[in-house]
Amino acid sequence: MRRREVLIGGAVLAAGPVWAQAPEAAPPANPKVVMQTGQGTITLELYADKAPLSTANFLRYVDAKRYDGATIYRVLHTPGDPTTGLVQGGAKFDPAHPIAPIAHEPTTQTGLAHKDGTISLARRAPGTATSDFFICVGDAPYLDADPKAPGDNLGFAAFGHVIDGMDVARKILALPLSPTAGAPDMVGQMLDPVVPIVAAHRTT
Repeated sequence: MRRREVLIGGAVLAAGPVWAQAPEAAPPANPKVVMQTGQGTITLELYADKAPLSTANFLRYVDAKRYDGATIYRVLHTPGDPTTGLVQGGAKFDPAHPIAPIAHEPTTQTGLAHKDGTISLARRAPGTATSDFFICVGDAPYLDADPKAPGDNLGFAAFGHVIDGMDVARKILALPLSPTAGAPDMVGQMLDPVVPIVAAHRTT
């Protein structure tokens, strides 16, 4: 505690005690994850404040070492532009990795968008996302939620971005694809060979 004094008409008057204010605590840093792949290292920053469910879900797999030994297995090119698209990895919806799916966090709720370097959760129907994720190579606004669109218009759950290693994502985007592997709606999108995820761990 310190005393504040006021100068009035040349006289110094004590104005009573003034409590010094403690500095405001800095907000917690966004979690960061380093993912080592067979093509190089990708470092991610996750938006725990904006997409808490999706971030916590991804970190469950990181902390449990569920990504160690998984793969990046799929590449989807933007029609007419093979230099942009997305790369997808995870446990490939493997039932041997039974962590329950989470509620969907659309971009209309989080305020995020699918930009170059965004990491987002892969899903089938809303509320089915588990371990699988994808990284955007180039802007992909068609992956955002669009309430004006017909049908399933909730988009995908963006929850972070690449802060180092986009060159690795671009390298993976350019790798060879199998002409026959994959579900009927994904034929021609499966990497051959797949890219191993060697390990993933938090740095903060």
